[in-house]
Amino acid sequence: MNFWQQQRVVVTGGAGFLGSFVVEALKTRGCNTIVTPRSKQYDLRDRHAIARLLKDAQPTMVLHLAAVVGGIGANREHPGKFFYDNAIMGIELIEQSRQFQIPKLVVVGTICAYPKFTPVPFKEEDLWNGYPEETNAPYGIAKKALLVQCQSYRQEYGLNAIFLLPVNLYGPRDNFDPASSHVIPALIKKCVDARQRGDKFIECWGTGSPTREFIYVEDATEGIVRAAESYNKPEPVNIGSGMEISIRDLVHLIAKLTGFKGEIRWDPTQPDGQPRRCLDVTKAEHEFGFRAKTPFEVGLRKTIEWYERQSAASR
Repeated sequence: MNFWQQQRVVVTGGAGFLGSFVVEALKTRGCNTIVTPRSKQYDLRDRHAIARLLKDAQPTMVLHLAAVVGGIGANREHPGKFFYDNAIMGIELIEQSRQFQIPKLVVVGTICAYPKFTPVPFKEEDLWNGYPEETNAPYGIAKKALLVQCQSYRQEYGLNAIFLLPVNLYGPRDNFDPASSHVIPALIKKCVDARQRGDKFIECWGTGSPTREFIYVEDATEGIVRAAESYNKPEPVNIGSGMEISIRDLVHLIAKLTGFKGEIRWDPTQPDGQPRRCLDVTKAEHEFGFRAKTPFEVGLRKTIEWYERQSAASR
């Protein structure tokens, strides 16, 4: 608690899905000075805006959570935007953090940075052993470049920058917009809406054969905050749950939990994405004592209940 009481923290993306939970966790731990810059005031793609932010906030720590993200469809539609916005935000923020001599910088990367055919479970040292899955590659490579920048700035300038690799997040407050949502919120919305309309079937992309790992947003938050408190090394660290589930099993589980009883149809003309995803999470436990605690079905129920309440309120 004393650690956070002494910190002035900038949380980029602090008004977003993950960021809102991180801000709450920092407040719970006693952090009294938290700045959550909004894009209208501080465009993180502009070095002058970042410099103004750091001058205004005078932070002792920066948590860089801001990102332009989306599911497979959004990645296919906006590869240029996803590459540029994510790369330039991180590059300029790290550079300005160096110039302002920020004591600690926490950069949150992405599971999409791993090679397409990484052996399961994904170990941090496998990060450079191939090219990422094609639909996610622009986003993944943009984020992975920031790891190189963090490591090289530590080596040359002594910047204490750490890099975390969270797996797919889910939970309340997630993005449920079908045009840009990830798989869990997209499926929850699809099943709940179909149940409410009385639809006889839903349609899902791909074959259902790929696997994914998911981490409940409050667990991911705990991992990030613990790393911010006590991890100070150049090597990246996975933040995950260590579980693996096929997309087909995920769809059936969400259908069961939402009460959708109709047919599930698959469209194999649409992309599957990366064949498998599951992290080795031993380094996070060894380095800063983090282990995810929320059982998957418990987290899904909480997420579904949140969406159901939001859906009812909007009606």
